[in-house]
Amino acid sequence: MLSERMIREMQFRNYSERTIKSYQACMSKVQNFYNLPLDEISISKFKDFLHHRIMVDKISVSLVNQSISAFKIIQLDILGREWEPVRIKRPRREKKLPVVLTTNEVARMISLTTNIKHRALLALAYSSGLRREEIRTLKSGDIDSQGMRIHVVAGKGKKDRYTLLSPKALELLRMYYKVERPVNYLFEASGKKGKSLAPGTISHIAKNAASRAGIKKKISFHTLRHCFATHLLEQGINLRIIQLFMGHSSIKTTSIYLHIANIDPDSITSPLDDMNI
Repeated sequence: MLSERMIREMQFRNYSERTIKSYQACMSKVQNFYNLPLDEISISKFKDFLHHRIMVDKISVSLVNQSISAFKIIQLDILGREWEPVRIKRPRREKKLPVVLTTNEVARMISLTTNIKHRALLALAYSSGLRREEIRTLKSGDIDSQGMRIHVVAGKGKKDRYTLLSPKALELLRMYYKVERPVNYLFEASGKKGKSLAPGTISHIAKNAASRAGIKKKISFHTLRHCFATHLLEQGINLRIIQLFMGHSSIKTTSIYLHIANIDPDSITSPLDDMNI
């Protein structure tokens, strides 16, 4: 079957299991829409399908792009057909700025969380800029307390990187570790030793903490990562360094925080003023 060949192709390219499942689901929807095998669905039919999904189902730009990428693998790599990207233009993403909390708001989220595991998780996520999936798969051996850094193994795009380890976060981690004694992942599901926390559980931890702190802004777990980058920039940390900590492939992705950071122009002096002339 074409879908099985697509899965093998993606596995060969070392795509994540999550991406493989997403692409497979996209192509299943195309097949079900026309009740036709994928090799009988033309680019024209596929564009009609996307138009329906956008106008009727109101799917996100991200899902549209996933569908196009999956269909391209089928057409180009599985069926060996010519791919004309100009015929399927990817939709423009809305350029919305992410929600960012103040340092006081983040501090309230952490300090008002009494569950030691949840408190350590929030502190580590904010202080290191970790993604939700990176927190889920983090292991004790990834915490380098000597070098005061965290080794992120196979983060987004299967890339390794190092990021900051905060002394305060490390102190909370040690307190948590004495109580919970996780056996595989650093943060494990309650009553299920060796099993990582579910993504939804991690999201609820962040939202519940924001609610306790009286924060009315619409936030997600990823908000803590945005806060990490923005607050570092406000401290004067070079954007390139922040890019490395965040694991961004392009500096353009990191530069969005330039539009959010609260930097007072009056606090900046010309380099000339530091010269003895």
